[in-house]
Amino acid sequence: MEQSPYPSGTVRNLLNTRQVTPKTKEVLQQRLEATNPFSKPSFFDEAAFAILQAVATQLISQVEVEPIALALALDERLTKGTGDGWRYNTMPPDSRAHQLGLQGLEESAKLLFSRGFIFLTETEQDAVLQAVQQGKAPGTIWETLPSKRYFEELLVELTEVYYSQPLAQETIGYVGMADAQGWQAIGLNQLEHWEPQRLTDAVIDAVEIEADTKQPSSSTDPQKQVTPPIVTSYSLDSPVDAVVIGTGAGGAPLLARLAQAGLSVVALEAGEFWNPAQDFATDERSQSKLFWTDERLSAGEDPIAFGNNNSGIGVGGSTLHYTAYVPRPQPDDFHLHRDFGVGVDWAISYEDLKPYYEEVERVLGVSGPSPYLWEPDRTPYPLPPLPLNGAAQLMERGCQALGIQTSPAANAALSAPYFQPGVGWRSTCTNRGFCQAGCSVGAKASMDVTFIPLALEHGAEVRSNCFVTRLETDANGRISAVVYVQKGQEKRQPCRSLFLCAGAIESPRLLLLNNLANSSGQIGRNFMAHPGVQVWGQFPEEVRPYKGIPGGLISEDTHRPRDADFAGGYLLQSIGVMPVTYASQLTRGLGLWGDRLRSHMFGYNHTAGINILGECLPYKHNYLELSNEKDDRGLPKPRIHFTNGENERRMTIHAEALMRQIWSAAGAESLWTFSRNAHTIGTCRMGTDPTQAVVDPDGRSFDVPNLYIMDNSIFPSALSVNPALTLMALSLRVADRFLQQAQLGEV
Repeated sequence: MEQSPYPSGTVRNLLNTRQVTPKTKEVLQQRLEATNPFSKPSFFDEAAFAILQAVATQLISQVEVEPIALALALDERLTKGTGDGWRYNTMPPDSRAHQLGLQGLEESAKLLFSRGFIFLTETEQDAVLQAVQQGKAPGTIWETLPSKRYFEELLVELTEVYYSQPLAQETIGYVGMADAQGWQAIGLNQLEHWEPQRLTDAVIDAVEIEADTKQPSSSTDPQKQVTPPIVTSYSLDSPVDAVVIGTGAGGAPLLARLAQAGLSVVALEAGEFWNPAQDFATDERSQSKLFWTDERLSAGEDPIAFGNNNSGIGVGGSTLHYTAYVPRPQPDDFHLHRDFGVGVDWAISYEDLKPYYEEVERVLGVSGPSPYLWEPDRTPYPLPPLPLNGAAQLMERGCQALGIQTSPAANAALSAPYFQPGVGWRSTCTNRGFCQAGCSVGAKASMDVTFIPLALEHGAEVRSNCFVTRLETDANGRISAVVYVQKGQEKRQPCRSLFLCAGAIESPRLLLLNNLANSSGQIGRNFMAHPGVQVWGQFPEEVRPYKGIPGGLISEDTHRPRDADFAGGYLLQSIGVMPVTYASQLTRGLGLWGDRLRSHMFGYNHTAGINILGECLPYKHNYLELSNEKDDRGLPKPRIHFTNGENERRMTIHAEALMRQIWSAAGAESLWTFSRNAHTIGTCRMGTDPTQAVVDPDGRSFDVPNLYIMDNSIFPSALSVNPALTLMALSLRVADRFLQQAQLGEV
C-alpha cells in the first residue's frame, strides 16, 4: 500500500484551524509537546530501562517521524499505577510482569548469544524477541512468567502509544482529529474538499483551510448541547423511594420512568458526569476515561478482554462508548432451548418487549430502514438510515455477489435533527465515526443525552463519582441503605427499594461481596460473551475507515443458517475502525511488529472489516468469582472464567468462512481474522425457578423482596444481537412492573 497522502506538517497545521475542536487541540498539542526523550525513568532502574528502550526500537519502526519516547511512556504509566481494566489470570500484576519480563529478555540474550540484550546486533535482538514471542526463549524467568503473554502485552502497549501520536497517525494518512464539522465525503475514494489529493501536493496552509471551511454547524456548538442541571438533592438522613446503582442502558431508562411516576429516586454512578461538547476529544487515548479500568482477572481458554471491549464508566455507562448499533432480536431468540434443546428459554417473550422496543426507538431517535427486511411489518423507525460508509458499501458489494441480502442497519444516531420530549432538539450525526470513544455532538443516543435528562427533569438526582461498597439490610432481610464512597468520603443513603444496574461483572461482584440474594448459588454463574469474530481486508479503493457510523450495514440472513452445525445463529455487520484500535487488534491478533507492522499500517486507509454477533450458550465452566487479590479499595478483584464451547467454535468457523468469501467477492486482499468475544452477559439469571435463577421475570430478587437487578446480567441467553436495545426495553418493563406492584402494595 502507498504511504500517507498527507505531507509532513499536515497535523500541526490542522491544529491551528477550526477543523479541530478546542478539546482535541488541547489534548494533541499536549501530546506533541509532552515526553522528553532524554528524561530519566522513574519506575525502572537505568539498566532495565536501557533494555526496554532497545526492545521498543526493534518492535516499533519509527522511520518517518522524529523518535517518540515509547519506553518512557510505559515507565510513566507504571509509575502512576494505571491500567487498562484487565489482565490475563496467568500473569502477575502489571508492574511485576514488566520487571520480570525485562529480566527474562536479558537472561535469554545471555543464554543465546553470551551477551546482554543491548549489546546484541539488531539481528540477534530480533532472534531473542521472536523466541520470546513464540514461547521458545530459554531461561528460568519464563518458567513462571508466560513469555508469549508478556510479549503480547508489551507489544500491544507500545503500539498503542505510538499510533496515538498525531505525527505517527499522519504517516498512515489519518486526520480523523479534524472532524469539528464532521465528514461529508465518507464513501469509497472520497476526500474532503480541503484534503491534499496527491502525495506531491504542497503542505496544507492553515490559513487556506480556515478560509475554505464552512462555519461550524449547531451540532458542534457547545452552547447547543444538552447538559441538564442537577437541581434535585435528597437528604442522606431520610430514605428515598429507590436507589439506582448504575446509569447505563439498564439503569437510566428505569430511573427516568420512576422519576416520571413521582418517586424520589437517587442514581449512584461510579464515574464522572461529563459534558461531551467540552470534555470529549477526538482522540482514542484520552477517551479511555470512558472505560472501566479497575482491574479484572481474565481466565479460561478464551480469556475475555475487558476495559474498552465491553465496560464503561461515567453517567451513561457503556453507552458512552457503544457503537449505537441497535438491532432487535428476532422472536425465536427468546426460546433457543425449545427450538434446539440447548441453552435456556427466556421467561418472557418478544411480544412482551415489543411495545418497549418501539418506545425506546422513539426516545433514542433510531435511524433505520423501513420496512425492515427481516420483519417487514415492524413499526417504522423514527428516522431514515444513516449514509453507508466505505466498509458498508464494500460489504454490500460482496454480499450482492454471493446472493446475501443486506440492509442499512438500525443505529441510535440521528440522520436528521430530532426533537426529544424532555430533552429538546438533538443534532444530526456528523459522520465523525468516533462512536466507540464518545460522541461530542449529542447525535448518538447515549443515556446521558436521552433518558438521564428526562430523569433529571422529573426530579431524579444523579450522584457521580460514587462507588458502592456495601448494601445494608434490616431485620426482615430487606435492603435498608446503600453505602458508597464519594471522593474519599464514605456516605450512606437509606432507601425503600434498590435497583442494581451495574453490569454483568460489578452487579454479581457487589452481591457476592455482601453475601446477598444467592440462595440459588447462581450469582456469578452462566457468564456469556457473544462470538464476535472479525475478518479484515485491504482494498484498492480508499475506504477511510474512521469516517461514518461504524456499523452501517447488516445482514440477518445468517440468523438460522440452513447449513449450520450449531444451535442459534448470528448477524453480519460492517465495521469501521479507528487507528489505535486497529493497530492494537493487529498486534494482538497477528503479532506483527517492526517493518511488517509499519508496512501493514500504511494500508490503514484501505482497510474495512466485517464481524458477527452470535448466540453464546451458558456453561458451568464460564463464571465469575471473587479472587484473593485485592484492588485499591481493599476489595477482592473479580476473576472471570471463559472458554468458548463447541457450539461457539462451530459458529465461528462457519462465520469466518462466509466473511472471507464476502471480502474476496468484494475485491479484498491481505485478509486476516481477529478472534474475539463481545459484551458481558449472564451472572444473575432471570427465570421462574428460584433454585435456578436469581431474579424473577420482573427483575425482582427471589431472596430480597425490595432488590431488583436490571442489566445484562439477568439475560438467560445471550440473544444473537447486540444487547443495548433489549436492555433499555427490559429496563422500562421492569420499572412498569415495579410501579404496578407498588400500586397493589406488593413491594
